[in-house]
Amino acid sequence: MTTAQLVAQILDKKSFLCIGLDVDLNKIPEHLLVEEDPIFAFNKAIIDATHHLCVAYKPNTAFYEAYGIEGWQSLEKTIQYINNNYPEIFTIADAKRGDIGNTSTMYAKAFLEDLAFDSVTVAPYMGKDSVEPFLAFKNKHTILLALTSNQGAFDFQTKTIEGKEVYKQVLETSKTWNNSENLMYVVGATKAEYLAEIRQIIPDSFLLVPGVGAQGGNLQDVCKYGMNSQIGLLVNSSRGIIYASKNSDFAQSAAEKAEALQLQMKALLEER
Repeated sequence: MTTAQLVAQILDKKSFLCIGLDVDLNKIPEHLLVEEDPIFAFNKAIIDATHHLCVAYKPNTAFYEAYGIEGWQSLEKTIQYINNNYPEIFTIADAKRGDIGNTSTMYAKAFLEDLAFDSVTVAPYMGKDSVEPFLAFKNKHTILLALTSNQGAFDFQTKTIEGKEVYKQVLETSKTWNNSENLMYVVGATKAEYLAEIRQIIPDSFLLVPGVGAQGGNLQDVCKYGMNSQIGLLVNSSRGIIYASKNSDFAQSAAEKAEALQLQMKALLEER
């Protein structure tokens, strides 16, 4: 999917909502546990109920890898279902990979080619040669961890080295890499006050913004400081949507939570 296609979908749906499909079998409705594939059954119901309200889905791969080969098969079925039935949806493998040389090439192939995700999250700590293999895939996107929403982000990302914070050095350096136009960046909603300075460094890039909802991020602040002329935002909510109910109405409850966010987004887009 090209960036232009993603922007067109945002404007059409009046939404820049990304829904995280982080499936924990201990949290899904009990009646689904009798299904042959409870994870896929849960995801399918959520997707069918919310696809018109969001522009992206983001499975965190840890929630699938934890269940071994069956979990991996559930992930594969989930992405195939989205690609076959809702091809306008942008898909994100939240895998947080990052290694050098052929290892990164194989990670990239696994997610961007074999599983056919549109994008994958990548950690920048090992530098250029750990990221460029992901950037080599045409019309695919690499979403670089820049400033994350967790408390531990302050351990390294905001430390100052030679007068500049590490996350700013990551942003500036990444712009020099091959195919850097395929980069997007993770910036946590709980770090919204940093967005204005981040936009000075990467004014045109898309930002994946987790932390709205259960983690307490503020959507209005994210848009105030992070939105650009092409919208440039994918705001993620996971637990606050998919676990809105543990009863048979779980999919409808998820849709109601998603719609509440979509309506806020619609209003913010109309203001802009």
